[in-house]
Amino acid sequence: MTNAPLRVAVAGAGMVTRHHLIGWSRADGAEVVAICNRSLDKARDRAAEFGVPKVYGNLEEMLDTEKPDALDIAVAVEVHAEAVCAAAARGISVFCQKPLTPTYAEAQALVAEIGERVPFMVHENWRFRPQYRQAAAWIAEGRVGPVRLFAMSALSSGLIRRPGEDRTPALLRQPFMAGLKRFIVFELLIHHLDVVRHLVGQRLRVAASSLCRLSPEVVGEDTAHIALQGEDGAAGTVTGSFVTPGASPRVQDRLELIGEQGRILFEGDRLTLADTASEETVPIDIEAGYQGSYDAAIAHFVGCLRAGRPFETDRLDNLETLRLVEEAYTVAAPEGFGS
Repeated sequence: MTNAPLRVAVAGAGMVTRHHLIGWSRADGAEVVAICNRSLDKARDRAAEFGVPKVYGNLEEMLDTEKPDALDIAVAVEVHAEAVCAAAARGISVFCQKPLTPTYAEAQALVAEIGERVPFMVHENWRFRPQYRQAAAWIAEGRVGPVRLFAMSALSSGLIRRPGEDRTPALLRQPFMAGLKRFIVFELLIHHLDVVRHLVGQRLRVAASSLCRLSPEVVGEDTAHIALQGEDGAAGTVTGSFVTPGASPRVQDRLELIGEQGRILFEGDRLTLADTASEETVPIDIEAGYQGSYDAAIAHFVGCLRAGRPFETDRLDNLETLRLVEEAYTVAAPEGFGS
């Protein structure tokens, strides 16, 4: 690739694209040249906000006219595969928002169809949050040793309606979630399954899964408990609920990871590494880290594309996360969610 800026086109103009476009504006060696959305008014608004020069209402027209180097796909998950295939057919590198497709089987088929034709990264940015990058660095340095136990939770009161409010905080922010048949695992805990995969460093399987709905505001499950088993002996859980009294409407993560030599704890805004001899604590700016994870994922995409390096969250790595999502629903199938 030349030293010229990477020319990027964006598919979508919804809420999440604001974070994408902030990330692109901070990425060295990249520029957004066009935005496409079925609603031209939404595309124009987003383009005006970030100084993007071109707006389109049709994806293929944008790709054929602009001939970008990369396509950032941030449209509804149901049309991800269509957008990925349109880019790959034109030799355009792909940066696709998670979840890759609505089901694991569809993702397998898409990955097989694209093969090695174009560089293909899934925008799974949770593992790029600063607390999890630091935890990964400690593990890589050998300060924790082989992981034996782990527990990760994501709690929110976002589906608890406050007095005088017409909508719950979570649905005011992202109304589409109300109609998802697959909700908390597919939309939220997919991130946490990916983080524990990344940190534990073993192939995991779902040993048990319990899903339920506590809120009448949504169709799908809003509470989940997933037990995981690693092929090298690690065991742990990923749990989450949008109906947690006393919690913040924004999702709050907690991670505890116990290795043979050390323990990592992320709670509140502190990340701590402890062993028998010492303890090290790192403060975490949660608000900055939210946007920072978008920035870091985009910078990773650009850097790897320019250097010809593999992506950390490429399509094959992401299939492993999607497999765990699918297993969580399959194991809990008698409870009736996700079908």
